[in-house]
Amino acid sequence: MEILKILHVHNFYIQHGGEDTVFAAEVALLIDHGHIVIKYTDNNTRIQEMSPLTVSIQTIWSQPSYNRLLGVLQEEKPDLVHFHNTFPLISPAAYYACRARNVPVIQSLDNPRLVCPAATFYRNGKLCQDCLGMTPPLPGVIHTCYHHSRSQTAVIATMLTFHRWIKTWQNLVDTYLVATEFYKQKFIEAGLPAGKIIVKPHSIKFDSVPEFSDQKGKYVLFIGRLDPEKGIRTLLAAWMNLAIPLIIRGDGKLEQESQDFIHVHNIKCAEIIQRLTEEELAQLIKNARFLIWPSEGFYETFGIVAIECFAQGIPVVGSNIGVMTEIVKNGETGLLFNPGDPVDLAAKVVWLWNHPEESDRMGRNARKEYEDKYTPERNYQMLMKIYEKVMVGSK
Repeated sequence: MEILKILHVHNFYIQHGGEDTVFAAEVALLIDHGHIVIKYTDNNTRIQEMSPLTVSIQTIWSQPSYNRLLGVLQEEKPDLVHFHNTFPLISPAAYYACRARNVPVIQSLDNPRLVCPAATFYRNGKLCQDCLGMTPPLPGVIHTCYHHSRSQTAVIATMLTFHRWIKTWQNLVDTYLVATEFYKQKFIEAGLPAGKIIVKPHSIKFDSVPEFSDQKGKYVLFIGRLDPEKGIRTLLAAWMNLAIPLIIRGDGKLEQESQDFIHVHNIKCAEIIQRLTEEELAQLIKNARFLIWPSEGFYETFGIVAIECFAQGIPVVGSNIGVMTEIVKNGETGLLFNPGDPVDLAAKVVWLWNHPEESDRMGRNARKEYEDKYTPERNYQMLMKIYEKVMVGSK
């Protein structure tokens, strides 16, 4: 395919997450294949310098972002613009800058913000879809779903309502990308045009072939934010009566609570460690027997960490709900347990730990799954077909 000039747009959160990883990976993938990539980014650390009123206004419509992006488009003249996250500082106003310059727009949907003000589908420890398809999404405001603040949730609800009413989501975006079929259906339920949504999984770059052995693995591993929807409470409750080594790599809202739980219940085999370099993280995964993915509700739109484990031949024990059931094949690339059920999780952990030959078999299957679906080359081929389709359609 011809060399393209692509503008990638992303609003970084204060706490690094999967969306930031995907943004960096796709930019690097395109550069590696010789394309010209321009990056337009903003960062939520700037919010600390802004008044609440300014942040609220720019969340709904950021005129500064519109003006700056208009200038970038005029100067660079990209073939298309690929948006990742626009919340909150870039805002949907950026799409209108692209329309003013007649540049096609692709939007990756790596969280459910367009259909859930909290972007979690999770409230008070339970699955919640009260706002799905609702305009305005009043339940989220009533329940203070974003940062436990009615005013901040109301700002998001206003942004969603305003842009639904003026049909931003229907008319200003040429194609939406989602990582799983499960979330494609959720966005269709919410009212996005089905014909504009394409499923494209993310990829992980991992070149070496893992070594397999039924003696592989010194511990069980959890990697992720220590937040309620990530299932950390279920994980720790499952370990109250286990003597199997557990390493938890994460930080978040429940970090201190998790440390206290381990101390109070004297769980000597569990350890929480802080952030690692990419090389250290890869080594941590390599030496694990399997990964625990205990997320609750429909929060996960993909599972970057699960695919990182697949790439190294590490099986995954995940919640039997939502995206986890699409990525983890029960009995083939890992096991599924009842979400939020520490007893069932403990039973699955004990069984897989005590059957290393089965863990090895599932690890081999996981590696094959990675090779079939999640390599950078596979991702690049899909991305190029999507870009070509969008550009042809816009002409």
